[in-house]
Amino acid sequence: MNNPQTVDVLIVGAGPSGSALAIDLVRRGLDVRIVDRSPHAFDGSRAKGIQPRSLEVLEDLGALDDVLAGGDIYPKLGLHAGPIGVPWKMFPHKEATPDVPYPNTWLIPQFRTDRALHVRLGELGREVEFGKELTELTQDEDTVVATVVGADGVEEIVARYAVGADGGSSAVRKQLDIGFVGTTDEADRVLIVDASVSGLARNRWHMWPGLGGKLIGACPIPDSDMFQWMIRLTSDEKPPQEIGAIIDRIHSHTRNRHIQLHEIHWKSVFRPNIRLAEHYGRGRVFLVGDAAHVHTPAGAQGLNTGMQDGYNLGWKLGQVLAGADPALLGTYEAERQPIAAGVLGLSTEKWGGIAKLDPSSMKRGKDEQQLALTYFGGPLAPADNMRTGTLRVGDRAPDARLLGAAETRLFALFQGPHFTAIAYGPDAARDLELLDWPTTGAPLKRLTVGPAAGDGRAFSDLENTLRSAYGLTGDTLLLIRPDGYIGHIATRDFLTTTQAAVWAMTPQTRSRTMSQLSQPSHAYPGSGVPE
Repeated sequence: MNNPQTVDVLIVGAGPSGSALAIDLVRRGLDVRIVDRSPHAFDGSRAKGIQPRSLEVLEDLGALDDVLAGGDIYPKLGLHAGPIGVPWKMFPHKEATPDVPYPNTWLIPQFRTDRALHVRLGELGREVEFGKELTELTQDEDTVVATVVGADGVEEIVARYAVGADGGSSAVRKQLDIGFVGTTDEADRVLIVDASVSGLARNRWHMWPGLGGKLIGACPIPDSDMFQWMIRLTSDEKPPQEIGAIIDRIHSHTRNRHIQLHEIHWKSVFRPNIRLAEHYGRGRVFLVGDAAHVHTPAGAQGLNTGMQDGYNLGWKLGQVLAGADPALLGTYEAERQPIAAGVLGLSTEKWGGIAKLDPSSMKRGKDEQQLALTYFGGPLAPADNMRTGTLRVGDRAPDARLLGAAETRLFALFQGPHFTAIAYGPDAARDLELLDWPTTGAPLKRLTVGPAAGDGRAFSDLENTLRSAYGLTGDTLLLIRPDGYIGHIATRDFLTTTQAAVWAMTPQTRSRTMSQLSQPSHAYPGSGVPE
């Protein structure tokens, strides 16, 4: 057995949830290890839809370019009834706007999303340790000790915190003895196959519905000759294994013998579990992604919800490791578990509708895009807080176009592990200069914005995109959390109310104000440079 050094965070599981969390923690300067029991990265297309909110998260994490390069927008459905194929618009195609830069769900196989995240993690100097399986997990008041087994034998990893991102059968969740409440319908199974295909148009996501919930779907995987096949099996059906048997199954259902499968790249039998963890952690160990919630594939919610779990937890772990009240970590479950409960309901409803051939179940809209998810009313976003004409505390902070030294996007200024304060108007800007901010933990980027150029503010809102998206009608001070949600809104009493919100999310250490920072240099005010 080794004599381990203590790391800040151990992550078990290197899928999208664990990898996104690892990126967020490493960019905060934390010492992180991420292990996965698989010998290599996942090689299937399984979770292939990235929702608009997740695209914003990926942009902040620095992985968006690879994800966009590896995917495409979804094609229309092609609903087949005998020899007739009817096009059906599943997703409304929208144009980007100043407040929503990525309005459409993005089609990309999971193996490319995983690869993009792993590449980004590598750029930050960390690599996934594949082939290491967790066998035991213990914890005390200060540390977590994980025993993992790999090709080099048994290793103990000591960490200040640990996170289970190890899927629906999570070993971490089982070690914590946390219940996974819900149902598994063993009779409802779907064979998923990634295969090279000819004889089938690639401009449609083909669906061949049938009576009694029978269904075959074939979605083209961008930049390849592959389709992802979803073959819903009957209750007593043995899944076909060989390529010839799979082709026969497809021909039998579709009546289209022009379709040919040439190579199977990956296949799996999926059972749509519908389960939610009773708790999102215990002590110094937390759960994210499928380890905390599993549901049907309808609506492409699982990967997205899991990745955003990690995005919510990352900054809180960073703040607590820097000295913030550990109670901040308790807000993780309070904010994310209700989101997952809603996703379970949505995807279950859609899945049931597909079985009944309900056309509305094929439609996707704002509920799936996750842009309207909010933490309003939660522990960090009291319902009695001030609000603007369009936003409440806990809502997603929209994008906007600003003019500084050059035109820029607000999301570009958000990018990074810091908080952002936006002062709109002279009174809010004056009080923002006086705001105390701790010298440890996530820094603060201070932005001062005026309605027009030349009014003394660092940025101007010439096109009123900020005022419109944020519903601003007068001087306002906004605090944006590192995960892009609104931490505080002040339309009066700017300094006192914002300061109180700051203390709930930051370490209680020696603080600094803009006035202090401006001596002897006055380079920072309103410049957007994080302190």
